[in-house]
Amino acid sequence: MTLKVLSHKSVSLFTAVGGWRTVAEGVASRVLFLVAYLLTEQVVTSALVAIGGVFVFAVVRMCTDRKFWQPMVGLAVVGVSALLAGSTGHAVDFYLTTILMQAGGAVVFLASMLVRWPVIGLVMGAVRGERAAWRRDRERRRRYQMCTAMFLAKFAIATAVLVPLYMAGQLIPLGIAATLLGGAPAAGVCVYLCWRVLRTRP
Repeated sequence: MTLKVLSHKSVSLFTAVGGWRTVAEGVASRVLFLVAYLLTEQVVTSALVAIGGVFVFAVVRMCTDRKFWQPMVGLAVVGVSALLAGSTGHAVDFYLTTILMQAGGAVVFLASMLVRWPVIGLVMGAVRGERAAWRRDRERRRRYQMCTAMFLAKFAIATAVLVPLYMAGQLIPLGIAATLLGGAPAAGVCVYLCWRVLRTRP
């Protein structure tokens, strides 16, 4: 399989799970909440602003792309974040879902490496349409383990940074860190590094 075909399939898979619009919605919700809270100092109002912003994104996508489950999942995640913050009255709780997702990601990626079924290998096996055939190739297993380790490091670093900020109630640093480490910027770096590792055929 050529790099061109693989890249095309990778883009198709990325699009299938929501593409850049899903990434933008995740970033927008965190930024909107933080900015709204800094302006109003009202948790409920800020949570409603974040939900409203993502709701607009979801409606536009459903009307233009005719896709429903991706925007609904994004809206549900923001809804849970808003519910947590609104119910406790603490603005930092809006970012609790991000922390839990980073910690959960670290556990899943670490477990997959320990049992020698790295998550990136499973994803690439689905992209290439070969399922688990890659496990018979030692070099590819090593590369998939390396790529999975990159994401594991991202999840671990994000968790290590976000948890102390959350416990200390540092809203502004927490909001910025959640956007950068728990969102598109850090994930984008991992995707690029993985592409560098995988672009040359073993």
